[in-house]
Amino acid sequence: MIFFKKKVEEKQKSNGLYASLDDLFEQKKYLPYIKQRHNNVTSDQAGDIRSAFKGRGMELEEVRAYGFGDDVRDIDWRVTARLGDTYTKVFSEEKDREVYVILDLSPYMLFGTKKELKSVSASKIASLLGWQSLANKDRFGLILYDGEKTRIFKPQSSQKNLMAILKTISETSNKILEAPKDKKSDIKEALQFLQYNIKSRAMVFVISDFKQASEEALKSIVALTKRCKVYCINVYDYIEEVSPISGEYLAEYNNQKLSFDTTSPAFKDTYFQYFAQKRKAMECFCRQFGCQYVNIRTDKPLHKQLKIL
Repeated sequence: MIFFKKKVEEKQKSNGLYASLDDLFEQKKYLPYIKQRHNNVTSDQAGDIRSAFKGRGMELEEVRAYGFGDDVRDIDWRVTARLGDTYTKVFSEEKDREVYVILDLSPYMLFGTKKELKSVSASKIASLLGWQSLANKDRFGLILYDGEKTRIFKPQSSQKNLMAILKTISETSNKILEAPKDKKSDIKEALQFLQYNIKSRAMVFVISDFKQASEEALKSIVALTKRCKVYCINVYDYIEEVSPISGEYLAEYNNQKLSFDTTSPAFKDTYFQYFAQKRKAMECFCRQFGCQYVNIRTDKPLHKQLKIL
């Protein structure tokens, strides 16, 4: 009973300000929902487990007669010319794939007006990707940036490794609550590390709000897209899409005060366009360089927004 009481207290204490271990463990229950979105590719290595990611493998399994519905791009023209009938290549699903998450838990992610901070939503997304990788026998690794230093977990397909990762995420999301907010930083170091150490055909999920992403960070994302599949998951808050309730407000930053009135339709439209254009710019960047881009709003169910899985 004492153990149960402590677990309840921890869950109440988090209150959307940091990601408790309970919050991160809880993401496992959403796997059945995520699997409904998958294609019907299965891996013979992992048994009858749905593949977490779309796409064919790169290993040639066999050459057989072409059948209705086969992709014409897989036709083996050399065998076809030699035998006189159409033959196609069959590829087996790529096994033991490496999955990396670059998790931005810098102090700039400490923002939220409804339900939870962006840092908490980002942590939960990383946890869900970890559980999904473990369920599909993929090797899961994490590169965590806290605004000062980068923690690296090499990809492994073990629950022990995932537990260590979740524990570190939880501790870091709590620790950054006391970190100074005025120190400028971005995730370029984490991206650059992965850029020079990743294997080809791995999958990379960059979870951030990308507000502090420098030109060097964006260049590293571009470099990663040339070797692996990259997903940019943009985490944003409710108030970055919907203007505050009509009224007069007073804001203060760096000892400077500013008063503004949110009543007029012109203000609301300008407010909406400002944040929408920023998200659109990142989306266009991803489209230009072949990244998958996903918007995640913190006050909505995370698993329902992760349509990429």
